[in-house]
Amino acid sequence: MLRRRPVGLAALLGGATLATWAVTVARMRGMDAGPGTDLGALGWFLGAWVTMMAAMMLPSVAPMALLFARVSGERRRHGRSFVPTWVFLCGYLTAWTGYGLVAYGLFRLISAADIHALGWHAQRPLIAGGAIGAAGIYQLTPLKRVCLRHCRSPLRFILGGWREGHRGALLMGLEHGAYCVGCCWGLMLILFALGVMSITWMLVVAGLIFVEKVLPFGERLTPYLAITFVAAGIWVAVAPGSVPGLKQHNSGPRMEMARAGVSEHRRVISALRSDRRRFPTDFRQA
Repeated sequence: MLRRRPVGLAALLGGATLATWAVTVARMRGMDAGPGTDLGALGWFLGAWVTMMAAMMLPSVAPMALLFARVSGERRRHGRSFVPTWVFLCGYLTAWTGYGLVAYGLFRLISAADIHALGWHAQRPLIAGGAIGAAGIYQLTPLKRVCLRHCRSPLRFILGGWREGHRGALLMGLEHGAYCVGCCWGLMLILFALGVMSITWMLVVAGLIFVEKVLPFGERLTPYLAITFVAAGIWVAVAPGSVPGLKQHNSGPRMEMARAGVSEHRRVISALRSDRRRFPTDFRQA
C-alpha cells in the first residue's frame, strides 16, 4: 500500500497542477498589460495569486510532498499519528501567499504615492530591467545557495525537521515554503517586472524554478542563470520593444473591466452621479 499511495498522490498533484493552470489561463486571458500590470482588488488578487502559485509551484514541490506522504504513511503503519499531505501543502502555499501580500502592498504604496514607478512609459523600462538584473545578482548570493540546497534536499528536511500532528505538518509546510520563497523570490520578481498576468512568462518562470530545484543539474545552472538574467535586464532596459513576448504598458485590455467587483463599483458610482445630477437640491440638503 505504501508503494501505491505515492503513485496516487503524484497523479493527484499532476491533476491539481493541470486544473490550476486551466483556471489561471481562463482568469488571466487578455489581462497582460506588461510591466506595471494593475493587480486589481485585494480579494481578486489573492484568489488569482494562490491559484497561480499552485499551478507554478506544485511540480517543483512534488518531491517534498511525495516524501512527506511516504514518511507519514510509514509512521501510521507503526501506530503513530497520520497527517494528510494536504496539510503540509497548505502551509507551503501560505508562505507564498505572504509573499504575494507583500508584493501587493508595495504595489499599492507606490500607486498611492503617485510615483508611477511600475508604469511602462518614459524611463520605466530601466526599472523593469533593473529588477531583472537584481534577480540575476541575487542568484549568486549565499542566501540563494542555502535556500536552493534546502529545496533540493527533501530527505534531510523531512527526517531532520519532522513535527508531530496537523499543526506540526502545517509548520513544516510553512518552513519549507519560506525556504522556497528565499530561493525563488528573485524569479517571481522577474515575473512582476515582465508582466505578472502573462501566461507566457508564468510558464517560463515556472519552468526555470522546476529545472533549478528538481533536475539533477539544476544547482549547477545557477551562475549561468545569473548571467542570463543580468543580460536580459540590460536588454529590457535598452531595447524593450525588441524583447519577444513583452507587452508595452496599456497594450492589453484594462484589467478592471474583467473584474466583476470593480465593474459593480463603477456602476454604483455612475448611478450616484446620475442621481446627483437629477436631484442636485436633495444632495445639497443631505
